[in-house]
Amino acid sequence: MAIPDPRRETFVRTSSGRGTRFVFAALMLCQAHAYGRTEPQPPCGIDSVPLYPGLDSPPVVKFWSESDFGHDWIPPACTGWTAPGFATLVTTAARFRYASGAEGLLRHIGAISERTGMRYWSTTHQRWQTLVTSAHASIGSDAGHRRQDFAPAEMTVGKSLYLEQVDNLTGTAIYRMHIDEVSPDRLVFDVENVSTIRYFLVTLFHPGEMQSIYFLDRESDGVWRYYSIARTGQNASRLSTGHESSSVNRAVAFYRCLAGIPTDQEPPAAR
Repeated sequence: MAIPDPRRETFVRTSSGRGTRFVFAALMLCQAHAYGRTEPQPPCGIDSVPLYPGLDSPPVVKFWSESDFGHDWIPPACTGWTAPGFATLVTTAARFRYASGAEGLLRHIGAISERTGMRYWSTTHQRWQTLVTSAHASIGSDAGHRRQDFAPAEMTVGKSLYLEQVDNLTGTAIYRMHIDEVSPDRLVFDVENVSTIRYFLVTLFHPGEMQSIYFLDRESDGVWRYYSIARTGQNASRLSTGHESSSVNRAVAFYRCLAGIPTDQEPPAAR
């Protein structure tokens, strides 16, 4: 009968342990690599990224950086955005209660003047401040052509509508709102600036460099899902980048306004 060699048993146990640790580490590395490759995904036939939170829970807001998936990120095809990359990128996913159906939501989306007075939490000043000081529907893409809010009958698929908005950070700008989908169960529209946006004499955004798209899906009677993705282009001024908390709070302000939630309701998304 062979006598066990204690040195060999120690080597086998140690090697086995190392092998287990190596396999575990490799699995964790693969998982981390997979998570690192996760990109924002609107609800276009597949699950959204990030996923929707529970009903009555705060919205899930994510500020993405180039390190998440590279400088030349290609937007999902259903956004309609063709230019790659971004300077800032924020997604918002939420569930909210709304009893007036798609037509009521469409009327609310078209009520541009109701954005006036929208508030957000300023992380710089540590208080609630007015984000949109003035907003109104516009006739065409030229400034100064005020008109009444848009009625649901005007907001048909393929229609481009214009609005003028004064933001406390970026000043006055003209935006185009394009209606992508309209049905009793789904509304999709996108918005982008058509005028140059300046801060004093510095150009922050050229036309088309501020883009956002909104997906509203009816989950059940009185319950809707909200998903938005907003970006500024790669060539946007660096003065407008890197303000993560401010970008998150601005995104939440727009969600609250659309969902009928007081925009200065405590607590803010980011302090």
